[in-house]
Amino acid sequence: MSVGIIANPASGKDIRRLVAHATVFDNNEKVNLLRRILLGLDSLGVERVWFMPDYFGFYQRALDGLAGQGGLNMETRLLDMPINANQEDSRRAAKLMADAGVKCIITLGGDGTNRVVAKGAGVVPLLPVSTGTNNVFPVMVEGTVAGLAAGLVATGKVAPEESLLRTKKLIIYLNDQPVDIALIDAVVLADQFTGSRAVWDVGKIKQIVATRGAASNIGIASVVGGLRYISIADPKGMQVAVDEPGEDAPFYVRAAIGPGLVKRVPVTGYGMLGPEQRVAVRETPCVIAVDGEREIQVNAGERAEIELSLKGPLVVDVERTLAAAAARGVFRETRPPA
Repeated sequence: MSVGIIANPASGKDIRRLVAHATVFDNNEKVNLLRRILLGLDSLGVERVWFMPDYFGFYQRALDGLAGQGGLNMETRLLDMPINANQEDSRRAAKLMADAGVKCIITLGGDGTNRVVAKGAGVVPLLPVSTGTNNVFPVMVEGTVAGLAAGLVATGKVAPEESLLRTKKLIIYLNDQPVDIALIDAVVLADQFTGSRAVWDVGKIKQIVATRGAASNIGIASVVGGLRYISIADPKGMQVAVDEPGEDAPFYVRAAIGPGLVKRVPVTGYGMLGPEQRVAVRETPCVIAVDGEREIQVNAGERAEIELSLKGPLVVDVERTLAAAAARGVFRETRPPA
């Protein structure tokens, strides 16, 4: 009955703080959030929690703040792994946690953090807590509640069919070989170098492929949502062709592509995607950004495709999990504590 925690110290601090009006999610606030998560886990009898090591020291800072409250009943451990201070840390940590038998991994980060964690977690369900910039995949949830939900899953007090939801993903192929995934969107940019990782310049967007979208989202998914709402459970996605700004596009979509950054995106066409349907990247050379991060460079003469898959990572549905636990009487006690 163990849980993993992966907290990204770099989430919520990218270039969109300069080009938009995004809030900086301070690492000290993440420490407070982690303490509440730990207390929620501890209250439900989780036996062990594994932490990813990081340059900020979330593990020790979170535990130091709980020492004056009598500490925790459960065991806490830090993974024995090198720190590179990049996204590879999160992938490796998720793989080590999965190998250690954790029943759930709690993440603190945005879409990009969760994409990397999903690549290492395998079949282990994620409970993604929003602390990033683009937060379509993670959810806004109070730390104590997140700890309770993860604890219910880890201890088996709520069955998987009552608590877990299968998400979608995109698989990016380069010359017929899978090279990466995205959980929310893959965006084709008229660039030849990855450069600054964040996507914020509409003028460079040529093509969007997404697993879901809502007008209430922040990020590229809001462009999709401005055309049609696609939920986390809908067995479909969308592709969107984007024109040059100022050109004679058939119509524009007004979308919040960043916090405080509302843009008119010129659209030449769009269509729905079915399961295992592939979309060809129409323009090369280019860069493909996955979940807001420029990661894949496509050179002239190379062939890139993007496929919608319904076999994305499992996630904990917090509301359903807590409701199922209440219905089972998990929170009910017949006598006061000793």
